[in-house]
Amino acid sequence: MKIAILGTRGVPNYHGGFEQFAEFFSVYMASNGYDIYVYNSHNHPYKQSDFKGVKIVHCFDPEYKLGTAGQFLYDLNCIRDIRKRNFDIILQLGYTSSSIWSWLFPKKVIIVTNMDGLEWKRSKYSPTVQKFLLKAEKWAVKYSDFHIADSIGIQEYLKEKYKIESKFIAYGAFVFDNPKEHKILKYNVTSYNYNMLIARLEPENNIETILDGYVLSSKNMPFLVVGKHETKFGEYLKDKYKEEVGIRFLGGIYDFNMLNNLRYFSNLYFHGHSVGGTNPSLLEAMASNTLIVANRNIFNESILGNDAYYFESAIDVKESLEYFKKDNKKKIINNEKKINEKYNWDIINNVYREFLDKISEN
Repeated sequence: MKIAILGTRGVPNYHGGFEQFAEFFSVYMASNGYDIYVYNSHNHPYKQSDFKGVKIVHCFDPEYKLGTAGQFLYDLNCIRDIRKRNFDIILQLGYTSSSIWSWLFPKKVIIVTNMDGLEWKRSKYSPTVQKFLLKAEKWAVKYSDFHIADSIGIQEYLKEKYKIESKFIAYGAFVFDNPKEHKILKYNVTSYNYNMLIARLEPENNIETILDGYVLSSKNMPFLVVGKHETKFGEYLKDKYKEEVGIRFLGGIYDFNMLNNLRYFSNLYFHGHSVGGTNPSLLEAMASNTLIVANRNIFNESILGNDAYYFESAIDVKESLEYFKKDNKKKIINNEKKINEKYNWDIINNVYREFLDKISEN
């Protein structure tokens, strides 16, 4: 079977959740004998045409010149290439900038779209852009043969709003069981004496609420903010909290082992994502022996259940920082059990593979 993965900056992962999935899944499929291609931005650091058996197609990506508009042209360039290669299945990760080109997809190929989160609800977008994204969501529903929901909340939303059935397949993680305490010394912290978050610095990830809670608290530990901060909102946050010496903006960290160690040795891990589906960074936190304080919403609650603390306001965050310590082993153990039994990458990859096999036979 010949499969294309579309909708990411490329593999190996240097960007985010979809790239992380594309890396793990494509390598898994290639190792099982599938002819699998991943489309990479020409700006991606990895310049080879093969990655662990996965064929890499580099397409021109003008986002570095044009900003967001460049994403649409990058997707167009990828789809133009797709038309030349006679794929059996196109696995489209998200729809934000590719759905306007849906009419260009080859007619005889099976289009499978991972519907991602509720992109049109992201507060970083203007009302005009949000309106476009809602339309793009409709196009993705209309022009895809099959739909994947990465959370129960998204699956219910698609059924209620569009009256369509979707296949629920979450993301995955591997339990981290090889911590090295000396690794975190690079960031001038010691084990269990700092709190942290990992996220894109965007409004809907509740970073400002979390940091406001830190400011209100007794501030007895440093707070590490991991995420690329060279953005408009990132600059705003750095300026707002420039007098708070305990808040440390570390920027993006793409060394997966380092991220695992930082999560493992943190006191509390804050997860503020509010409009996506199952966020990969949440599963990675669950797999890293950390005590989680999450924004209260259907997406996070459907994964964590009672095995986390929740916040809705800066006051909630303040109280979490002052009263919770990493001594609730039951929640941590339960989350690791979920990773092993439900969200392990081997399980998730196999569910995807069986699903693609099944739809290709019909």
